[in-house]
Amino acid sequence: MATIRASCTDCGDVELTTAEVKVRVCTADNQGTYSFRCPVCMMTVVKPAEPRTVDLLVASGVAYSTWSPPLELSEPRRGGSAFTHDDLLDFHELLSNDRALADAMAALLDS
Repeated sequence: MATIRASCTDCGDVELTTAEVKVRVCTADNQGTYSFRCPVCMMTVVKPAEPRTVDLLVASGVAYSTWSPPLELSEPRRGGSAFTHDDLLDFHELLSNDRALADAMAALLDS
């Protein structure tokens, strides 16, 4: 099993085995990262990885996986203003008022 040297932001350089490192690549833009749990401080460290680094890590036996962004990110933006903090507070207030909520639901069913 190969030894991989990586850097923890708190502990500095650490040595890892291939089983302790994971590579993930986004299917939308092919951006890669590698992650590991630092053997010194036990914190998970995630670092960006250039395609060449991804290839080297995978060739040495590191686990490889892909991920896809949520489909909502690719939906076209609809008209209207952005949802604000005040909108969230208004919605919370609506949910706590049974009568107002019933009226709102009735209005949706009528439309």
